[in-house]
Amino acid sequence: MDLRKLKKLIELVEEYSITELEVTEGEEKVRISKSITLTQSATTAVVPQYQIPVPVEPAVAVTNEGDTQEKPGLPEGHIVKSPMVGTFYRASAPGAKPFAEVGQQVKPGDTLCIIEAMKLLNEIEADKGGKIKAILPENGQPVEYGEPLFVIE
Repeated sequence: MDLRKLKKLIELVEEYSITELEVTEGEEKVRISKSITLTQSATTAVVPQYQIPVPVEPAVAVTNEGDTQEKPGLPEGHIVKSPMVGTFYRASAPGAKPFAEVGQQVKPGDTLCIIEAMKLLNEIEADKGGKIKAILPENGQPVEYGEPLFVIE
């Protein structure tokens, strides 16, 4: 990609207040991202918004001997855990068919759900093949890093 195209892309990012732009041309890929600095003026006020954290019980309990054991109530099997903090969604859109259902056979790489984090939708894939035994969070529920999402047998 030549320098003129790069300058034009940077101008577009600045002109339209785009925070991130990614362009792929053949085998070339360019990603331009802009950090945003919030300023406070006398006429406008920036009001911080806080999200109240929901307490989540850990998936693994530590006994006095230092051994780890699975949290009671979790079915036996391979546990797929959340790789990030975000909002759990079973389908790509409201009313759409869920990616995975209890009893469904999955293979490694199959999409199980989406976790929305900072307005980005991240597909969570099965890391092991088998039959889905349980889907633990509810659709639209906030999830924490390391929280169990699925049990695969």
